[in-house]
Amino acid sequence: MTRPSTVTIVSVFAFVIAGCASLLVYNYLKKQTSTKSQGVAIVAAATDIPIGTKLDAGHVKLATWPKEALAAGYITDAKLMPGRIAVRPMSAGDVITEAKLMPQNGATTGGIMTYIVPQGHRAVTVAVNEVAGVAGFITPNSRVDIVLTTPRPGAADKEDNISKIILQNVPVLASGQVTEQKEGKPVIVPTVTLDLLPEDSEKLIVGAKKGALQLLLRNVIDTAAVDTKGATISKALNGAEATIIKIVSRKSAPTRTVAHATPVAAPIQAKFSMEVIKGGTKSTRDFPAEN
Repeated sequence: MTRPSTVTIVSVFAFVIAGCASLLVYNYLKKQTSTKSQGVAIVAAATDIPIGTKLDAGHVKLATWPKEALAAGYITDAKLMPGRIAVRPMSAGDVITEAKLMPQNGATTGGIMTYIVPQGHRAVTVAVNEVAGVAGFITPNSRVDIVLTTPRPGAADKEDNISKIILQNVPVLASGQVTEQKEGKPVIVPTVTLDLLPEDSEKLIVGAKKGALQLLLRNVIDTAAVDTKGATISKALNGAEATIIKIVSRKSAPTRTVAHATPVAAPIQAKFSMEVIKGGTKSTRDFPAEN
């Protein structure tokens, strides 16, 4: 067998193998695409649904989703939705799952907050005024630091207060919004409900009994802890005191300089000289300058 015929046979064989592989890959991808295109009719949110909303037919719609993309607990029957209460906020188009709804047997046996608190955490409610609540800008899912202002331990003067951050990056569960349901409507309360660990709940409660609380609103992506030493009135006024002392020193400096001034020498009187030649004698005479 000559060399050219060998090359030809090998080339034909390679083309056949490549064609078979391409056909197998094409059939596999076509089958996968066909399987994924078979969606499932599920119940989705037709509009934005705030937390605590009692659902009716206008809140839901049927939508087709790939089964592989669905989370556990999805619902397929829209007729089961009226009367259910949302325990998570949902946007239009979101898939409605059982985890986002109050259990059917829990609508009359417990409040909505019971289903919002994460496992192992505690919900603690504290009263706030408009200033302490950052002028109403604190809403559910905000993150806040909590400052306690209280008399300094061991201080003789009861007015000697200290302000200190006692808790940081605390999630807000509710802020003057839905906490309970009454006749299917949200109940508005002038409080802030916080999501805390049990030991942090103790700190907050004892702090609220001993002093005033102030909330500090955090940036949503700022989660880093900050180490602070606390502030007292003397620390707060330290810069102002230094400025006052500096100004007084500057104003009094010329006075002290004048009071302790050393005697100044008398000014030198101006004059001019003239040479006088009389006979063979030359002399110099000084004359005072005229003012």
